[in-house]
Amino acid sequence: MRGAWSLALLLAGFVQALALAWPFQTLALAGLGLHAGEPMPLLQWLALGVLVLAISHAPSWRRAAWRTWLFALAWLCGSFWWLFVSMNTYGGMAGPLAAAAVGLLAAFLALYYAAAGALFWRWRHATPLVQALSFAALWTLAEVARGTLLTGFPWGAIGYAHVDSMAALAPWVGVYGMGALAAALAAGMAAAWLQRGTAPRNWPQTGGLVSARSLSGGRLAWPLLLLLALWLPLLVWPAMGNWLAQRAPLWTSSTGSLPVVLLQGNVAQDRKFEPHVGIPFALQWYKEQTALALDRLDAAGQPGLVVLPETAIPLLPQEIDPLWWEAFLGRIERSQSAVMIGIPVGDWREGYTNSVLGWTPTLQQYRYDKYHLVPFGEFVPPFFQWFIDMMQIPLGAYRPGTLGQAPMEWAGQRFGPNICYEDLFGEELAAAFRIPGLTPTVLVNVSNIGWFGDTVAIDQHRQIARLRALELQRPMVRATNTGSTAGIDHLGRVLAEFPRLTRGALDLRVEGRTGLTPFARWAAHWGLWPLVGLAALVLALCWRRTSGAKP
Repeated sequence: MRGAWSLALLLAGFVQALALAWPFQTLALAGLGLHAGEPMPLLQWLALGVLVLAISHAPSWRRAAWRTWLFALAWLCGSFWWLFVSMNTYGGMAGPLAAAAVGLLAAFLALYYAAAGALFWRWRHATPLVQALSFAALWTLAEVARGTLLTGFPWGAIGYAHVDSMAALAPWVGVYGMGALAAALAAGMAAAWLQRGTAPRNWPQTGGLVSARSLSGGRLAWPLLLLLALWLPLLVWPAMGNWLAQRAPLWTSSTGSLPVVLLQGNVAQDRKFEPHVGIPFALQWYKEQTALALDRLDAAGQPGLVVLPETAIPLLPQEIDPLWWEAFLGRIERSQSAVMIGIPVGDWREGYTNSVLGWTPTLQQYRYDKYHLVPFGEFVPPFFQWFIDMMQIPLGAYRPGTLGQAPMEWAGQRFGPNICYEDLFGEELAAAFRIPGLTPTVLVNVSNIGWFGDTVAIDQHRQIARLRALELQRPMVRATNTGSTAGIDHLGRVLAEFPRLTRGALDLRVEGRTGLTPFARWAAHWGLWPLVGLAALVLALCWRRTSGAKP
């Protein structure tokens, strides 16, 4: 039986990874709700339910921890397996070592969930309501720990599978709150399934089928059943969730619209840093395409914005020919639009930053420095220099910027940049919303997912950006090297998307927004501490309610 549970949990964990963004083109069946690149909330909910059943059947808390760890290992490996591509294909690390590195990262992060599973085992005989609340609280604490401790790596949090089905909740509770609700409903229904037809101690005896009252564990569980009844249609048809979100009251209002041009160079990652191939091409192509984009914006007669991706030019500014800068900045000066470009800034002696530079037609310069750096990619954690030495990745020792940097003001809008996976950290983006009059009206993400090839990482990152747009009710424009270059509105809808792994420009119109969502208000001032405090309070109440029961 142990082997059967292990196989079931490995499969369920992998299914939960698939639910974040369905990766299979050939199995994309619209009639069944399977669309390539889209989240599958029903699969996520069912997969987590299997985990709860496995914990409830565990003979000890140690076995519960082991089963939870197996599930999380498969889920996390399935979520970010594409890290192998960056280390092996582009980093030069041997295949077995790169695979082992991904596995070890997932194994370590899975320990947070193993601890949650071991603690939840205490409540395996509690009423469905208590199980739902305790599991949701423990799962949330594990998710927050994974997303914050040791720099944090929250990629693949289960809330992203519900970017559509729970779209209306995002401005209130954010991705972790959405994941908590999904966990509560999975645990509550798994408990109800296990306890069907039985009458545990302290439950009313009915002499046959269990009554609705006993199945729910008392009147207090009816909200849980009602939530599930309302949510089930959204699990099957997640687009309904977006439809509801569009009709819910908005917390933000329009600040007008402007045209935006997003450039996608599609420079091969293995050629990007070559001095005689990738670098000359990037210098020429981005200069020409920026000029063409400015021409189109000038012809439209309205100030706009041109955005180039992360490290579009993989050189420090002083290493670029002054004649190139003269032509590049001269074209901006002769236009009526602004330009933002991803580029490293600094020097080799004092260090450098992964930055976004921006210029208005008056050549007033704006600068944003990436705050949340990628471990092993942008900085070396203590005692791990040997690991970096095994790869051949340039520009691997950045300095961080500060949290909550001011946006770039232009054409009646305030553009708030974030770089690459910084958009995973909604609470950090919310830090720029502390002063209401200076909040971004448009979010701008510049990324280079070329490190991970043509993988599901592109689709997963799109869903992450959509959730940030929903949490803050701000549009998000994304300029990337290989995809997903896209415009997303304040309700998380993709307005337009440029084909991945192609080269060109995406022209769109973006409507800025002002105002604060509830999530923006509490996360801007307190980060994720309100969620942590609420989860701890729920656990304390559950403990008190069941403190007299035998484990």
